[in-house]
Amino acid sequence: MNLKSSFSFLIISLLCIGLNAQETEKKVLTAEDYEQAAKFLPSNVYPLTDLATVRPNWLKNGNFWYVINKNSEAKYVLVDAKSGKKKESSDLTELLDDSERNKVVIQKPSINNYVLSPDGKKAAYIKDWNLWMMDLESEKEIQLTTDGIENFGYATDNAGWRKSDRPILLWSPDSKKISTYQQDQRHVSDMYLVSTNIGAPNLQSWKYPLPQDEDIIRIHRVIIEVDAPKVIRLQLPPDPRRGTLCDDISCEGSFDDNQWNADASKLVFVSTSRDHKIAGLRIADANTGEVRNIFAEEVETQYESGQGAINWRYLPKSKEVIWYSERDDWGHLYLYDLETGKLKHQITKGDFVVTQLLKIDEKTRKLYFLANGKENGRDPYFTHFYSVDFSGKNLKLLTPEDGNHSVNIAPESNYFVDTYSQPNVSPVSVLRDLNGKLISELEKADLSRLEAIGWKPATPIKVKSNDGKWDLYGLMFVPTDLDTSKKYPVVNYIYPGPQAGGVGSRSFAPARRDHQALAELGFIVVVIDGTCNPDRSKSFHDACYGNMADNTLKDQISGIKQLAEKFGYLDLDRVGIWGHSGGGFATASAMFNYPEFYKVGISESGNHDSRNYEDDWGERYIGLMKLDEEGNSNYDDQANAVLAKNLQGKLMLAHGGLDDNVPPYNTYLVVDALIKANKDFDLVIFPNARHGFGQDSNYMMRKRWDYFVTHLMGATPPKEFDFSAN
Repeated sequence: MNLKSSFSFLIISLLCIGLNAQETEKKVLTAEDYEQAAKFLPSNVYPLTDLATVRPNWLKNGNFWYVINKNSEAKYVLVDAKSGKKKESSDLTELLDDSERNKVVIQKPSINNYVLSPDGKKAAYIKDWNLWMMDLESEKEIQLTTDGIENFGYATDNAGWRKSDRPILLWSPDSKKISTYQQDQRHVSDMYLVSTNIGAPNLQSWKYPLPQDEDIIRIHRVIIEVDAPKVIRLQLPPDPRRGTLCDDISCEGSFDDNQWNADASKLVFVSTSRDHKIAGLRIADANTGEVRNIFAEEVETQYESGQGAINWRYLPKSKEVIWYSERDDWGHLYLYDLETGKLKHQITKGDFVVTQLLKIDEKTRKLYFLANGKENGRDPYFTHFYSVDFSGKNLKLLTPEDGNHSVNIAPESNYFVDTYSQPNVSPVSVLRDLNGKLISELEKADLSRLEAIGWKPATPIKVKSNDGKWDLYGLMFVPTDLDTSKKYPVVNYIYPGPQAGGVGSRSFAPARRDHQALAELGFIVVVIDGTCNPDRSKSFHDACYGNMADNTLKDQISGIKQLAEKFGYLDLDRVGIWGHSGGGFATASAMFNYPEFYKVGISESGNHDSRNYEDDWGERYIGLMKLDEEGNSNYDDQANAVLAKNLQGKLMLAHGGLDDNVPPYNTYLVVDALIKANKDFDLVIFPNARHGFGQDSNYMMRKRWDYFVTHLMGATPPKEFDFSAN
C-alpha cells in the first residue's frame, strides 16, 4: 500500500469510528425538554380552557345561574329557563331578585363532622362512640344513644380504607327520625402503621378486616327518634357491612340503600350478603322495628344496583318498588309490587346499560335515566339521557348529540342543562326541557388559548379483546411533533378496575394525568379499558370474576399489537407499563407474567396481595376465601409475590409508608420475594405519605419520567428536574 493509499485508508477509518461513536452516543434530554413537556400537565392546561362546563344553580322559580371563566376572569350568568335568555354580570347580586338575595343562611353548628337535618335545624354527630344531636337554635347538645362503646359505636365510619369522623345516617324527611346502625367491629383484624419522625414513632391503628377473618364487621340497624330520644332496634340479625354499589356501606358519606316514606313511618332498605351475591329488599315499621322481607335477588358473581349510583327506588304512594338488575346480562329497571314482592314487569330492555336513575315523576308515571350503549355506531361508554313510561313504553332519547352527556335536572321545574363532549371534542352546554326540546345553547368551550401552546387532543382508539369477542376502547397520546417515520417507545398506563377503568370519563378533558406530558418527551402513551371493566354488559364486567390477577393484561397486549399494525411508529420492542393502586398491582403482574413484552414497569401503591387488602374488595370480585385439603386458598396464586422470580426487565416499586388504603406491606411482600429470588429492582418509599403520595406526587412523577427515559428510551434525563417551578 503506497503512502497516499495509507493516508486515505486512515481518514476513512477515522470517519467510520466517528460515525459509530455518534450512533452509539446516548440521547440526552435537557431541563428544557422537561419544561416543554410540563406545559401539558393538568395544572397548566386546565386554566387555559374557557367556558368548559355549565354547572347550574337552580332557583325556586325554575331559573338558574352559573359561573363562566374567560381569560381567568369569572363571570356570572343568569338564565330564564323558559326563554333561554341570559344576563351576565361580574356581581352575582346584581342578577338575583330580593327573595333570592336575602335568603336566610343556615346557621353553621359549632361542631365538626355533622349531618344536617332536612329542615336545617338539627345536626347529628358522633361523640365517644355515641350519636349526639345539636339543636341549632339553642345550641343545646342532646345525647341520642348511651350504650355505644369502643369499636361498637353508633353511625361510625372508621374501618377498612375509609375512615371518617362524620356519622353515616339518613334523616327522615320530617327531621324527626334517623336511620343508622350500631357497628360491631370488636372481633376483626387491626391494621398498624407507624410514622417516620425524630423520636418515638406514632402508632396508627384501626379496624381493617381481611378476607381470612372468620367474621367481618356487622351493623345492628336502628331507628332513632330525636325529639324525645329513643332507639328502636330493627328486628333482624346484624347485617354484614356491605352495600349494593360500593366497597363500603356508604358511597357518598350517607347511609346508602335506605329510603324513607314521607311521614317516616316506614323504612325500606337492602341487606347485602358478605360475598355480594344476595341483595334482600326489606321494609321496617319505624315505630316498632318489625321487619318484613319483600324479595331478594341472588346472582352467581356479584349484585350491583347501578353504575355510579344506586338505582332502586321505594314508591310508597303506589306501593311499588323500582329495582335494578342485570339478570338479562344488561343493567335494567324492573317494577315490583311492594306488598306481594312479585315482579310486575321489566321497564327498560335491550342491549344497553341503565347507569343512573335521575328522576321519577309518580304523577305521570315516567322515569328519567342515563344509559350507555343504546345508540348504535357510537362509543358504548357515551352516556345519553332518556325518558320512559313505567310501563316500559315510549322510550325517548332526550340528548341526541353524539357524545358523552352530563345532565343536571332542575329540582322543581321541567328543565335540564346538558353538557356534552367527547374525549377529543370540546364541550357544548345546552338547555332543554324534559321533552327533549332544545331551548337554547348556553356555552361552547373556547380552546384558543390552549391551542396556542401547541396542545392537541388525545386520539380515541378501538381494538379487539384478546379473545376477539369484544370491542375495546381507549385513548392514545402522541408527541405534538409526531414524526410518523420514526419509532417511539410505548408506555401502557393501566387501571384494571374492576370497579373502574383506566380511561375514566368519556367527556372532554384538556389533560388526563400526565399522559400527554409524558408523550411529549418522545413516547406513545396507550390507555385501554379491557374486559372486566364496568359500564358494559354483566358478562363483560364478570369476564375475570374470581381471578383479579387477570388484570386485563392479555387485552392490553393484544390491543397494543393491533395499534402497532395500524400505526407503524409504535415500537413493540420497547414497551413499558405503569399504574397506581390496582394499576400498581397490574404493573408488577405484567412484569412477572409477560416479561417478553413489557420491558420496564413502574408499580405505585399496588394492592399486590388481596389477602392483605380490605375484605370487601376481594370478596366482591373474587368471592369468599376457601381453603382446599392442603390448606391453600383461592387467593394464594393471585398474589404478585408468587411470580416475582420471573422478573427480567426493569421494575420500580413505590409506596407510601402511611398508606391507609393499601397498606405498604403489600409492596413489602413483593420486595421480600424479589430479594429471595436475587432479582434487581428499584424501590421508592415515601415515609409519611398516604395512598396518593400527596406532596410527594411531583417527586414520584419526576422519578417515573426519569425511569422511562433511562430504561425504555435509552436516554439520559436532566438531573433532579424540579416540577414546582413549572
